[in-house]
Amino acid sequence: MKEILYTIIPWASGDILIAGPEGALSRLGFMRGRSEAELLLPFGGQCTVRKAPGFLPEVQEQLRRYLAGERVEWRVKIELPYGTAFQRSVWQELQRIPWGQTSTYGELAARLGKPQAMRAVGGANGANPVAIIIPCHRVVAAHGRLGGYSGGLEVKRALLHLEGIAL
Repeated sequence: MKEILYTIIPWASGDILIAGPEGALSRLGFMRGRSEAELLLPFGGQCTVRKAPGFLPEVQEQLRRYLAGERVEWRVKIELPYGTAFQRSVWQELQRIPWGQTSTYGELAARLGKPQAMRAVGGANGANPVAIIIPCHRVVAAHGRLGGYSGGLEVKRALLHLEGIAL
């Protein structure tokens, strides 16, 4: 049985859980009133789960720097054990949105060759298992509106503010 390690990183806008197998990141989610078990649910019963405060220390440091407003080049192995082919294509495309810039759901759908799939892009954003590093917070609704965010709109606004984006 595969072992999943996790830890919680404090942040003023809400604690963040990171998790994955040894040496890789599979989950970065916002606690925001949710339990650790709830955020670890996607791993299901196929894994044992253990809290490990020293899990991925380099990612913890990069995340602390990012949350302090520093531009970070993420250096982390991401291992995603779930997600449809379409979701994975959206998650790859999200990683092409540069720091300090936004894209709309429609623009992402068009770049994927599916211009009518704006809602599906939104659904894939909501299912993103590795928030911040796969920067779904950089996706906004048409006409520059904030749109949704699984971590909550206050968190999305705070992340965009860290990157110098005001909406």
